[in-house]
Amino acid sequence: MDGVVTNFTKGWMTFYNRQFGTNLTYADSVMWNDVIELTHFGDIDEFWDWASDLDGKSIFWHLEAYPGAIEALQALVDAGHQIIVLTTKPSFAIEDTLDWIERHDLPATEIHILEDKWSVECAIYLDDNPDLLPRLAEERPEATVCRYVRPWNAPIAGTVDVNDFVEFRDIVQRLAAR
Repeated sequence: MDGVVTNFTKGWMTFYNRQFGTNLTYADSVMWNDVIELTHFGDIDEFWDWASDLDGKSIFWHLEAYPGAIEALQALVDAGHQIIVLTTKPSFAIEDTLDWIERHDLPATEIHILEDKWSVECAIYLDDNPDLLPRLAEERPEATVCRYVRPWNAPIAGTVDVNDFVEFRDIVQRLAAR
């Protein structure tokens, strides 16, 4: 979800800028998990402690969907496809994530909160995590693994580059037509 359906980077930066008087922008984030390099936090645990309670909810409750993401997923459902959400979350974020999905009418047939996303069989995967994508391609060679192109990931053998949800929807529909 984060970095694919929701804009995690913009979300945490908005709160961080407001609380600490900085002017971070989405364009400042060019590496995976660069919150430590961009902030005053000493380690990732300190960041997660902060992100777990922002206005009474975790950061995951406050995130905005990327423009067109939910609409494209709904169009895929309307065309007969199933959406399975595979996401990794800290334990404090599970309830807020499920609430986000419900509040935003994300058309998910299944929701799995787990580390090993390849353990759930899907025909097509879409992710932005540069550490996970090669493993998805390796563990699920029968599937189409789509790399959601972001500044923090580079082309990966065995994956298909996707730049936005319109392109993703078109890939899914082309594959289904075969």
